[in-house]
Amino acid sequence: MTIDRRALGFGNSDRAIYAADPWTTRGRLYPENSSPTRSDFQRDRDRIVHTTAFRRLKHKTQVFIAQDGDHYRTRLTHTIEVAQIARALARALKLDEDLAEGVALVHDFGHTPFGHTGEDALHEVLLPYGGFDHNAQSLRIVTKLERRYADFDGINLTWESLEGLVKHNGPLLTKDGTGTRGPVPQPILDYCEIHDLQLDTYASLEAQVAAIADDIAYNTHDIDDGLRSGYLTFDMLEDIPFLAGLMSEVRQRYPTLEPSRFTHEIMRRQITRMVEDVISVAQERLSEIRPESADDVRHASRVIATFSEAMAETDRQIKAMLFKRIYRHPDIMRIRAGAAQIVTDLFSAYMANPKEMQSHYWVDHIAGLAEAPKARHVGDYLAGMTDTYAISAHRRLFDQTPDLR
Repeated sequence: MTIDRRALGFGNSDRAIYAADPWTTRGRLYPENSSPTRSDFQRDRDRIVHTTAFRRLKHKTQVFIAQDGDHYRTRLTHTIEVAQIARALARALKLDEDLAEGVALVHDFGHTPFGHTGEDALHEVLLPYGGFDHNAQSLRIVTKLERRYADFDGINLTWESLEGLVKHNGPLLTKDGTGTRGPVPQPILDYCEIHDLQLDTYASLEAQVAAIADDIAYNTHDIDDGLRSGYLTFDMLEDIPFLAGLMSEVRQRYPTLEPSRFTHEIMRRQITRMVEDVISVAQERLSEIRPESADDVRHASRVIATFSEAMAETDRQIKAMLFKRIYRHPDIMRIRAGAAQIVTDLFSAYMANPKEMQSHYWVDHIAGLAEAPKARHVGDYLAGMTDTYAISAHRRLFDQTPDLR
Protein backbone atom coordinates (compact mmCIF):
# COMPACT_ATOMS: atom_id res chain seq x y z
CA MET A 1 0.00 0.00 0.00
CA THR A 2 1.31 3.45 -0.91
CA ILE A 3 0.12 6.90 0.17
CA ASP A 4 0.63 10.08 -1.84
CA ARG A 5 1.52 12.64 0.79
CA ARG A 6 1.00 15.48 -1.68
CA ALA A 7 -2.67 14.53 -1.94
CA LEU A 8 -3.31 14.73 1.81
CA GLY A 9 -5.32 17.63 3.21
CA PHE A 10 -2.68 19.12 5.48
CA GLY A 11 0.79 20.63 5.38
CA ASN A 12 -0.06 22.50 2.18
CA SER A 13 1.79 25.42 0.65
CA ASP A 14 -0.81 27.95 1.82
CA ARG A 15 1.11 28.42 5.07
CA ALA A 16 2.83 31.74 5.53
CA ILE A 17 6.61 31.87 5.25
CA TYR A 18 6.86 32.68 8.97
CA ALA A 19 4.71 29.71 10.05
CA ALA A 20 6.16 26.59 11.64
CA ASP A 21 6.74 23.91 9.02
CA PRO A 22 5.23 20.54 10.01
CA TRP A 23 7.57 18.71 7.63
CA THR A 24 10.83 20.17 8.95
CA THR A 25 10.49 20.21 12.73
CA ARG A 26 13.50 20.23 15.03
CA GLY A 27 12.53 16.71 15.95
CA ARG A 28 11.85 14.88 19.19
CA LEU A 29 14.11 14.07 22.13
CA TYR A 30 13.72 10.40 21.19
CA PRO A 31 13.86 10.10 17.38
CA GLU A 32 10.86 8.48 15.73
CA ASN A 33 9.94 7.72 12.15
CA SER A 34 7.49 10.18 10.62
CA SER A 35 3.93 9.12 9.85
CA PRO A 36 2.88 8.85 6.20
CA THR A 37 -0.61 10.18 6.99
CA ARG A 38 -0.13 12.76 9.77
CA SER A 39 2.29 15.62 10.21
CA ASP A 40 4.43 15.65 13.35
CA PHE A 41 2.31 18.47 14.77
CA GLN A 42 -0.86 16.48 14.16
CA ARG A 43 0.67 13.55 16.01
CA ASP A 44 1.55 15.86 18.91
CA ARG A 45 -2.01 17.14 19.07
CA ASP A 46 -3.40 13.60 18.97
CA ARG A 47 -1.02 12.38 21.68
CA ILE A 48 -2.03 15.26 23.93
CA VAL A 49 -5.74 14.43 23.57
CA HIS A 50 -5.16 10.77 24.47
CA THR A 51 -3.29 11.43 27.73
CA THR A 52 -4.67 10.79 31.19
CA ALA A 53 -3.69 14.38 32.04
CA PHE A 54 -6.10 15.66 29.38
CA ARG A 55 -8.95 13.53 30.70
CA ARG A 56 -8.33 14.72 34.26
CA LEU A 57 -9.03 18.31 33.21
CA LYS A 58 -12.71 17.33 33.15
CA HIS A 59 -12.86 17.43 36.95
CA LYS A 60 -10.46 20.28 37.69
CA THR A 61 -11.68 23.71 38.72
CA GLN A 62 -11.53 26.70 36.42
CA VAL A 63 -13.20 29.20 38.79
CA PHE A 64 -16.27 27.45 40.18
CA ILE A 65 -15.81 23.93 41.53
CA ALA A 66 -17.89 21.06 40.15
CA GLN A 67 -20.24 21.06 43.14
CA ASP A 68 -21.46 24.53 42.12
CA GLY A 69 -23.23 23.16 39.03
CA ASP A 70 -22.77 21.28 35.79
CA HIS A 71 -22.84 24.34 33.52
CA TYR A 72 -19.76 26.15 34.83
CA ARG A 73 -16.47 25.85 32.97
CA THR A 74 -13.93 23.27 34.04
CA ARG A 75 -10.29 23.15 32.99
CA LEU A 76 -11.35 20.86 30.15
CA THR A 77 -14.09 23.06 28.72
CA HIS A 78 -11.81 26.09 29.13
CA THR A 79 -9.07 24.26 27.25
CA ILE A 80 -11.41 23.36 24.39
CA GLU A 81 -12.53 27.00 24.09
CA VAL A 82 -8.89 28.16 24.04
CA ALA A 83 -8.10 25.62 21.31
CA GLN A 84 -11.03 26.81 19.19
CA ILE A 85 -9.91 30.44 19.39
CA ALA A 86 -6.25 29.54 18.79
CA ARG A 87 -7.17 27.58 15.68
CA ALA A 88 -9.25 30.47 14.34
CA LEU A 89 -6.35 32.88 14.86
CA ALA A 90 -3.90 30.45 13.28
CA ARG A 91 -6.06 30.03 10.20
CA ALA A 92 -6.47 33.79 9.79
CA LEU A 93 -2.68 34.32 10.00
CA LYS A 94 -1.87 31.30 7.79
CA LEU A 95 -0.07 29.41 10.54
CA ASP A 96 0.09 25.70 11.28
CA GLU A 97 -3.29 25.12 12.92
CA ASP A 98 -2.32 21.75 14.44
CA LEU A 99 0.64 23.21 16.34
CA ALA A 100 -1.45 26.14 17.62
CA GLU A 101 -4.20 23.78 18.72
CA GLY A 102 -1.75 21.39 20.36
CA VAL A 103 -0.15 24.14 22.45
CA ALA A 104 -3.63 25.33 23.48
CA LEU A 105 -4.71 21.83 24.47
CA VAL A 106 -1.62 21.16 26.61
CA HIS A 107 -1.21 24.59 28.23
CA ASP A 108 -3.10 23.75 31.46
CA PHE A 109 -1.91 20.17 32.03
CA GLY A 110 0.06 21.16 35.12
CA HIS A 111 -2.79 22.80 37.00
CA THR A 112 -3.66 21.37 40.39
CA PRO A 113 -7.11 20.56 41.75
CA PHE A 114 -9.08 23.63 42.87
CA GLY A 115 -7.55 25.99 40.31
CA HIS A 116 -5.09 28.66 41.38
CA THR A 117 -5.99 28.05 45.02
CA GLY A 118 -4.59 24.54 44.80
CA GLU A 119 -1.51 25.81 43.00
CA ASP A 120 -0.85 28.45 45.66
CA ALA A 121 -1.26 25.90 48.45
CA LEU A 122 1.01 23.36 46.75
CA HIS A 123 3.62 26.02 46.04
CA GLU A 124 3.60 27.00 49.71
CA VAL A 125 4.24 23.48 51.02
CA LEU A 126 6.85 22.83 48.32
CA LEU A 127 8.75 26.09 48.87
CA PRO A 128 11.53 24.34 50.86
CA TYR A 129 12.00 21.99 47.88
CA GLY A 130 11.90 24.46 44.99
CA GLY A 131 8.22 25.43 44.97
CA PHE A 132 5.57 24.62 42.38
CA ASP A 133 4.84 26.15 38.98
CA HIS A 134 2.01 24.83 36.81
CA ASN A 135 3.86 25.55 33.57
CA ALA A 136 6.87 23.56 34.73
CA GLN A 137 4.52 20.81 35.88
CA SER A 138 2.97 20.67 32.40
CA LEU A 139 6.46 20.06 31.02
CA ARG A 140 7.11 17.32 33.59
CA ILE A 141 3.85 15.61 32.63
CA VAL A 142 4.57 15.44 28.90
CA THR A 143 8.26 14.59 29.26
CA LYS A 144 8.25 12.29 32.28
CA LEU A 145 5.07 11.59 34.21
CA GLU A 146 2.83 10.22 31.45
CA ARG A 147 3.85 6.58 31.10
CA ARG A 148 2.26 5.16 27.97
CA TYR A 149 4.97 4.29 25.49
CA ALA A 150 7.36 1.36 25.52
CA ASP A 151 10.42 3.36 24.41
CA PHE A 152 10.28 6.48 26.56
CA ASP A 153 8.63 8.31 29.46
CA GLY A 154 6.31 11.16 28.60
CA ILE A 155 4.74 11.51 25.15
CA ASN A 156 7.84 12.66 23.23
CA LEU A 157 6.42 15.83 21.69
CA THR A 158 8.29 17.77 19.04
CA TRP A 159 10.66 20.58 20.00
CA GLU A 160 8.16 23.12 18.69
CA SER A 161 5.30 21.86 20.86
CA LEU A 162 7.50 21.79 23.97
CA GLU A 163 8.81 25.26 23.17
CA GLY A 164 5.24 26.50 22.86
CA LEU A 165 4.24 24.89 26.14
CA VAL A 166 7.13 26.50 28.03
CA LYS A 167 7.40 29.90 26.29
CA HIS A 168 3.88 30.73 25.08
CA ASN A 169 3.86 33.75 27.41
CA GLY A 170 7.22 34.99 26.14
CA PRO A 171 10.94 34.43 26.80
CA LEU A 172 11.86 33.11 30.25
CA LEU A 173 15.43 34.42 30.15
CA THR A 174 17.08 37.61 28.94
CA LYS A 175 20.15 37.38 26.71
CA ASP A 176 22.38 37.66 29.78
CA GLY A 177 20.61 34.74 31.49
CA THR A 178 18.44 36.70 33.94
CA GLY A 179 14.90 35.45 34.48
CA THR A 180 12.36 37.71 32.79
CA ARG A 181 9.71 36.99 35.44
CA GLY A 182 11.87 35.86 38.33
CA PRO A 183 13.82 32.61 38.63
CA VAL A 184 13.05 30.00 35.98
CA PRO A 185 11.54 26.88 37.62
CA GLN A 186 14.18 24.20 38.06
CA PRO A 187 12.29 21.46 36.13
CA ILE A 188 12.41 23.67 33.03
CA LEU A 189 16.12 24.38 33.46
CA ASP A 190 16.80 20.68 34.02
CA TYR A 191 14.98 19.67 30.86
CA CYS A 192 16.76 22.33 28.80
CA GLU A 193 20.08 20.77 29.80
CA ILE A 194 19.24 17.78 27.62
CA HIS A 195 16.90 19.43 25.08
CA ASP A 196 17.54 23.16 24.72
CA LEU A 197 14.27 25.07 24.24
CA GLN A 198 16.05 28.42 23.82
CA LEU A 199 14.51 30.15 26.81
CA ASP A 200 15.81 33.58 25.76
CA THR A 201 13.72 33.79 22.58
CA TYR A 202 10.03 34.16 21.85
CA ALA A 203 8.04 31.11 20.89
CA SER A 204 6.58 30.47 17.45
CA LEU A 205 3.64 32.54 16.29
CA GLU A 206 1.50 29.42 16.74
CA ALA A 207 2.32 29.41 20.46
CA GLN A 208 1.70 33.15 20.68
CA VAL A 209 -1.84 32.81 19.31
CA ALA A 210 -2.48 30.00 21.81
CA ALA A 211 -1.39 32.33 24.63
CA ILE A 212 -3.61 35.24 23.61
CA ALA A 213 -6.47 32.80 22.97
CA ASP A 214 -6.20 31.82 26.64
CA ASP A 215 -6.75 35.44 27.68
CA ILE A 216 -9.69 35.87 25.31
CA ALA A 217 -11.32 32.64 26.47
CA TYR A 218 -11.17 33.16 30.21
CA ASN A 219 -11.98 36.87 30.06
CA THR A 220 -15.16 35.92 28.27
CA HIS A 221 -16.24 32.75 30.01
CA ASP A 222 -15.48 34.04 33.50
CA ILE A 223 -17.92 36.86 32.81
CA ASP A 224 -20.44 34.31 31.52
CA ASP A 225 -20.01 32.08 34.58
CA GLY A 226 -20.02 35.13 36.86
CA LEU A 227 -23.38 36.24 35.50
CA ARG A 228 -24.74 32.71 35.85
CA SER A 229 -23.59 32.55 39.48
CA GLY A 230 -24.98 35.95 40.41
CA TYR A 231 -21.59 37.35 41.46
CA LEU A 232 -21.76 39.63 38.41
CA THR A 233 -24.69 41.67 37.18
CA PHE A 234 -25.26 43.50 33.91
CA ASP A 235 -25.04 46.78 35.84
CA MET A 236 -21.50 45.86 36.92
CA LEU A 237 -20.52 45.30 33.29
CA GLU A 238 -21.66 48.84 32.46
CA ASP A 239 -18.58 50.14 34.33
CA ILE A 240 -16.36 48.88 31.52
CA PRO A 241 -16.86 50.99 28.37
CA PHE A 242 -16.11 48.12 25.99
CA LEU A 243 -18.72 45.86 27.59
CA ALA A 244 -21.20 48.72 27.95
CA GLY A 245 -20.91 49.30 24.21
CA LEU A 246 -21.57 45.64 23.45
CA MET A 247 -24.63 45.60 25.67
CA SER A 248 -25.98 48.76 24.06
CA GLU A 249 -25.50 47.20 20.65
CA VAL A 250 -27.39 44.05 21.66
CA ARG A 251 -30.21 46.01 23.31
CA GLN A 252 -30.73 48.15 20.24
CA ARG A 253 -31.03 45.11 18.00
CA TYR A 254 -32.92 42.87 20.45
CA PRO A 255 -34.77 45.12 22.93
CA THR A 256 -36.78 42.31 24.59
CA LEU A 257 -34.16 39.56 24.68
CA GLU A 258 -34.24 37.19 27.64
CA PRO A 259 -31.17 37.32 30.01
CA SER A 260 -29.57 34.02 28.93
CA ARG A 261 -29.67 34.94 25.24
CA PHE A 262 -28.62 38.51 26.06
CA THR A 263 -25.55 37.16 27.86
CA HIS A 264 -24.59 34.94 24.94
CA GLU A 265 -24.96 37.78 22.44
CA ILE A 266 -22.57 39.87 24.53
CA MET A 267 -20.05 37.05 24.89
CA ARG A 268 -19.95 36.14 21.21
CA ARG A 269 -19.36 39.78 20.29
CA GLN A 270 -16.63 40.07 22.91
CA ILE A 271 -14.76 37.08 21.47
CA THR A 272 -15.18 38.34 17.92
CA ARG A 273 -13.91 41.86 18.69
CA MET A 274 -10.93 40.56 20.63
CA VAL A 275 -9.99 38.03 17.94
CA GLU A 276 -10.27 40.69 15.23
CA ASP A 277 -8.14 43.05 17.33
CA VAL A 278 -5.37 40.45 17.66
CA ILE A 279 -5.45 39.68 13.93
CA SER A 280 -5.18 43.38 13.09
CA VAL A 281 -2.23 43.93 15.45
CA ALA A 282 -0.46 40.77 14.26
CA GLN A 283 -0.83 41.72 10.61
CA GLU A 284 0.53 45.19 11.31
CA ARG A 285 3.53 43.87 13.22
CA LEU A 286 4.24 41.22 10.61
CA SER A 287 4.33 43.93 7.95
CA GLU A 288 6.82 45.89 10.08
CA ILE A 289 9.06 42.99 11.09
CA ARG A 290 8.77 41.09 7.79
CA PRO A 291 9.85 37.70 9.18
CA GLU A 292 10.97 35.22 6.53
CA SER A 293 10.93 32.17 8.79
CA ALA A 294 9.62 30.89 12.10
CA ASP A 295 13.04 31.64 13.58
CA ASP A 296 12.67 35.28 12.59
CA VAL A 297 9.51 35.33 14.72
CA ARG A 298 11.44 33.83 17.64
CA HIS A 299 14.17 36.43 17.39
CA ALA A 300 11.87 39.42 16.90
CA SER A 301 12.18 42.10 19.56
CA ARG A 302 8.54 41.86 20.60
CA VAL A 303 5.49 39.67 20.70
CA ILE A 304 3.50 39.67 17.46
CA ALA A 305 0.11 38.18 18.41
CA THR A 306 -1.24 40.51 21.08
CA PHE A 307 -3.89 43.12 21.85
CA SER A 308 -3.82 46.72 20.69
CA GLU A 309 -3.23 49.33 23.39
CA ALA A 310 -6.98 50.03 23.59
CA MET A 311 -7.92 46.36 23.88
CA ALA A 312 -5.10 45.75 26.36
CA GLU A 313 -6.66 48.44 28.57
CA THR A 314 -10.04 46.70 28.24
CA ASP A 315 -8.33 43.44 29.18
CA ARG A 316 -6.93 45.07 32.34
CA GLN A 317 -10.35 46.50 33.24
CA ILE A 318 -12.05 43.12 32.82
CA LYS A 319 -9.42 41.34 34.90
CA ALA A 320 -9.72 43.95 37.66
CA MET A 321 -13.50 43.50 37.71
CA LEU A 322 -13.25 39.71 37.81
CA PHE A 323 -10.67 39.88 40.58
CA LYS A 324 -12.80 42.18 42.70
CA ARG A 325 -16.23 40.73 42.04
CA ILE A 326 -15.47 37.00 41.75
CA TYR A 327 -11.96 35.85 42.62
CA ARG A 328 -11.93 37.81 45.91
CA HIS A 329 -15.63 37.53 46.74
CA PRO A 330 -16.07 36.43 50.40
CA ASP A 331 -17.92 33.27 49.34
CA ILE A 332 -15.13 32.31 46.95
CA MET A 333 -12.46 33.14 49.55
CA ARG A 334 -14.15 30.85 52.07
CA ILE A 335 -14.16 28.02 49.53
CA ARG A 336 -10.56 28.77 48.64
CA ALA A 337 -9.52 28.46 52.27
CA GLY A 338 -11.16 25.04 52.49
CA ALA A 339 -9.58 23.88 49.24
CA ALA A 340 -6.14 25.05 50.39
CA GLN A 341 -6.59 23.10 53.63
CA ILE A 342 -7.38 19.92 51.68
CA VAL A 343 -4.18 20.24 49.62
CA THR A 344 -2.03 21.10 52.65
CA ASP A 345 -3.46 18.27 54.75
CA LEU A 346 -2.94 15.71 51.99
CA PHE A 347 0.65 16.82 51.45
CA SER A 348 1.43 16.36 55.14
CA ALA A 349 -0.26 12.96 55.23
CA TYR A 350 1.57 11.65 52.18
CA MET A 351 4.93 12.95 53.33
CA ALA A 352 4.41 11.18 56.67
CA ASN A 353 3.27 7.95 55.02
CA PRO A 354 3.73 7.66 51.22
CA LYS A 355 1.84 4.37 51.23
CA GLU A 356 -1.34 6.40 51.62
CA MET A 357 -0.92 7.40 47.97
CA GLN A 358 -3.04 4.54 46.76
CA SER A 359 -2.12 3.06 43.37
CA HIS A 360 0.78 5.47 42.93
CA TYR A 361 3.23 3.71 40.65
CA TRP A 362 6.37 4.35 42.72
CA VAL A 363 5.01 4.28 46.24
CA ASP A 364 7.52 1.76 47.63
CA HIS A 365 10.43 3.56 45.98
CA ILE A 366 9.28 6.94 47.31
CA ALA A 367 9.30 5.74 50.91
CA GLY A 368 13.07 5.32 50.78
CA LEU A 369 13.87 8.66 49.15
CA ALA A 370 15.45 11.70 50.77
CA GLU A 371 13.09 14.49 51.82
CA ALA A 372 13.38 16.72 48.72
CA PRO A 373 12.81 14.09 46.00
CA LYS A 374 10.06 12.53 48.10
CA ALA A 375 8.35 15.92 48.33
CA ARG A 376 8.54 16.33 44.56
CA HIS A 377 6.88 12.95 44.01
CA VAL A 378 4.15 13.83 46.49
CA GLY A 379 3.71 17.14 44.66
CA ASP A 380 3.36 15.29 41.36
CA TYR A 381 0.70 13.05 42.86
CA LEU A 382 -1.24 15.94 44.34
CA ALA A 383 -1.00 18.08 41.20
CA GLY A 384 -2.44 15.25 39.16
CA MET A 385 -5.52 14.91 41.32
CA THR A 386 -8.94 16.08 40.21
CA ASP A 387 -11.11 18.07 42.61
CA THR A 388 -13.34 15.07 43.23
CA TYR A 389 -10.42 12.71 43.92
CA ALA A 390 -8.75 15.17 46.30
CA ILE A 391 -11.96 15.57 48.30
CA SER A 392 -12.46 11.79 48.39
CA ALA A 393 -8.84 11.21 49.48
CA HIS A 394 -9.17 13.78 52.25
CA ARG A 395 -12.38 12.20 53.53
CA ARG A 396 -10.64 8.83 53.66
CA LEU A 397 -7.73 10.16 55.72
CA PHE A 398 -9.32 12.81 57.92
CA ASP A 399 -12.37 12.95 60.18
CA GLN A 400 -13.49 16.33 58.88
CA THR A 401 -13.25 17.65 55.32
CA PRO A 402 -14.05 21.30 54.46
CA ASP A 403 -17.39 21.90 52.79
CA LEU A 404 -16.60 23.50 49.42
CA ARG A 405 -20.06 24.91 48.77
